Amino acid sequence: MPYRFCLLLASAVLAHPAFADDTIVVTGHALEQPLGTQAYAVQVVDGAALQDGLGGLETALEATSGFQMFRRTDSRSANPTSQGAQLRGIGGNASSRALVLLDGVPVADPFAGWIPWPAIRPEGLSSVRITTGGGAGAFGAGALTGVIELSSAGRERAPVVGIDYGSRDSVAAYAGATVPLGGGFIALDAGYDRGDGFHLLKRSQRGAIDIPASYEQYGGAVRFVVPVGEQTELQVRGAAFADDRVRGIEIVDSSNSGADASVRLVSRGALPWEAGAYLQTRDFSSRFARIEAGRNAAFPTLDQYAVPATGYGAKVEIRPTLGAHALRLGADWRGATGETKEFYTPVAGVFTRTREAGGDSNVYGVFIEDDWRLTDALLLTGGVRVDRWSLTNGHLNERQLTGAVLTDTDFAKRSGTEPSGRLGLAFSATPALTLRTAGYLGFRVPTLNELYRPFRVGADATAANAALKPERLRGIEAGFDYRPLSTAHLSATVFYNRAKNAIGNVTLGQGPGTFPGVGFVAGAYRQRLNLDAIEAWGIEANAGLDLGRWSFGLSYAFTDAAVEASGVSAALDGMRPAQTPKHQASASASWRADGWSAGISARYDGARYEDDLQTLRLDEAFTLDAFAEAPLGQGLSLRFAAENLADANVDAGRTSDGIIDRGQPRTLWVGIRWRPGR
Repeated sequence: MPYRFCLLLASAVLAHPAFADDTIVVTGHALEQPLGTQAYAVQVVDGAALQDGLGGLETALEATSGFQMFRRTDSRSANPTSQGAQLRGIGGNASSRALVLLDGVPVADPFAGWIPWPAIRPEGLSSVRITTGGGAGAFGAGALTGVIELSSAGRERAPVVGIDYGSRDSVAAYAGATVPLGGGFIALDAGYDRGDGFHLLKRSQRGAIDIPASYEQYGGAVRFVVPVGEQTELQVRGAAFADDRVRGIEIVDSSNSGADASVRLVSRGALPWEAGAYLQTRDFSSRFARIEAGRNAAFPTLDQYAVPATGYGAKVEIRPTLGAHALRLGADWRGATGETKEFYTPVAGVFTRTREAGGDSNVYGVFIEDDWRLTDALLLTGGVRVDRWSLTNGHLNERQLTGAVLTDTDFAKRSGTEPSGRLGLAFSATPALTLRTAGYLGFRVPTLNELYRPFRVGADATAANAALKPERLRGIEAGFDYRPLSTAHLSATVFYNRAKNAIGNVTLGQGPGTFPGVGFVAGAYRQRLNLDAIEAWGIEANAGLDLGRWSFGLSYAFTDAAVEASGVSAALDGMRPAQTPKHQASASASWRADGWSAGISARYDGARYEDDLQTLRLDEAFTLDAFAEAPLGQGLSLRFAAENLADANVDAGRTSDGIIDRGQPRTLWVGIRWRPGR
């Protein structure tokens, strides 16, 4: 369906007569950022910084303060289900609590809420903008802790072709170009990555079954941007990707594939407006195993052989200006449908049961925001949203493969109405210094994955929970932005957030034994439950300096987070949420001149706990990355890069039986770039 949608839209674009009028030039970007963003904590990562390293987009974003993945593994070795985007320490499970948008379209997996990072090439982006804090705005129902806005490169992007060869027979290839067409353009991007991978376990813990965690990922996108009037442009995007990973054991693997199509109209006339719609299809599969003592044999425990899902949505927004008031009014809709299909309960290595569970989710919202310039120095901004959410067609069907019905449950429809909003104040104390403060309310509906899909990590298993309630957050913050020069900035923010009904993976039992929703468990048995709340307060700071050839960056985040819990979760009360470090910091330096470039970056990630009961500690980690590029002439350049240059040990995960997963070890790369005309 998305492929047909893309073809129809492309045909409409190519047939439009506006291509003949080359006096109209479009940009391919969204409307300008509203004035009200000055009142909130914002970080921007430019295109050059996104492309300096050879990790994925998620690796580049880890240089910003407060951003983290659920685990210290990237999109080459992690299970995709752990790839949610987290901000400000409101964690506890792997679903994204930040809203990630690509050209205004949500990119999270419609079933599970994780981000398909391999499908988003950093080389095809012009910038990333991170705004922390929940509340109003388009698709704001998913912005519990903030918004991460990815912007595709526009017509100004130069063509590039690159291929790199790295440690463990790794290959990373990319090609991208923007082709002018009348007053518009077509942007093409394609990428391929593969590698034999590294052993996830230290040598002392490996057994006969342990193999490197190999991966193969590829995808492409095409984007048409054309004028449809003097002030309006049409932006159409189609993309597809595939992502296959082996998690260090031959029968423990995952496969994730999908296709996306979106269309957006942007008008910059006297009354600016945007309208857009999107469609996503996904199919995911994952296999899990029970490991014998000594790691000399592995037996299948769960085969999620298909998790098909579809996401869809639309939005419209207008921006009238009334005197000193700049308004944003709009409405949006996000929907998802999907189910997990799996085999479980093996006997003598043969599965004996099948399970199908899933449902539909819809959120409809309207919003209004007002940026009010009270004086030349004082800006007041505020907005409210009202969303109507519903969970329908929830079901759980479990059967013996012989046909006998074990469970046949249709869950009751659930729905609700949620108000949310934000209020901010920005004061320009001097031309260089802006003081700001903000408060906000946000909410997030549980994903279909949290409601219906169980999962396993090693010997441990976590059951789904179809009765989960939406998460609700309230928060306040205050900070400043100091820009003494156009090339220097310093920002800092103090914040407090409280997420009521935060969803966590709560330990309820210890195997070996058989538990509801997952079957036999050798290790810890957990279930997704609503905690009373997660509280987090902290400080985020970042600084940057551009001296022409030299540029420097610093970021730091301190987060003190604690769980409020009672009832069956009472043992967690006062504990830090799983996978939430107190300290994170990064530093970078780069140099560019006459086609030459070099840079180094360092990242520190504080100690954290793998589990909710804080029995499984993951040590702090300090890593170094570096790159250098030298021109060869005729647009060619030679590039060297290193990930985890010092080969630091990175604890990425720990199971209840003491097995520790590793993050990316030292990986060296050499490659060629071709930039025609450079």
